Amino acid sequence: MERYAAFDVETPNDMNNRMSSIGIALVEDGMIIDRFTSLIDPETYFSPFNQILTGITPEKVRNAPTFGELWKEMLPFFEGSILVAHSASFDLSVLGKCLRAYCIDWERYVPYLCTVRMGRAFRPNLVNHKLNTLCSECGIPLDHHKADSDSNACANLLIRYLQDGIDSKNFLRTYDLKSFRTLKKNELL
Repeated sequence: MERYAAFDVETPNDMNNRMSSIGIALVEDGMIIDRFTSLIDPETYFSPFNQILTGITPEKVRNAPTFGELWKEMLPFFEGSILVAHSASFDLSVLGKCLRAYCIDWERYVPYLCTVRMGRAFRPNLVNHKLNTLCSECGIPLDHHKADSDSNACANLLIRYLQDGIDSKNFLRTYDLKSFRTLKKNELL
């Protein structure tokens, strides 16, 4: 039985090396079995653009935990799971950069699925494969750029793809959290 951790992060600025929010939806046996969400104090500045996009301001995270303080709560969702995200390389790179910034030694290589790539196979003729477009097509509720809603939507897209017969193994990739890149299929671990 596969276990998937669909996750989404919001960032405070265009450096994309810290999180201001995370949402995780744990999927087993074709259903969401647990969720986790939290604001995060990124310990850095917020750009006006990101504040408008996400609705997260310095005031909102003033009493929130830092990534380092929150890691032990996130770890049980990620440990032993295939990570899943929409435009996964973005979320995975932010995760890797936060692990490095807080000197947390976790897995170097993680298996992952990208629901954008899967969406292109699922609905190749859509005008685009953005999260809001795919959710609208599939009737999945979405409050976009809110980590809890985006992770829940990503999990529901994954469930829909699997129910419709998409073989996740065809989309499974490996991400190097230390060099912030997807490994090529012929690279040895």
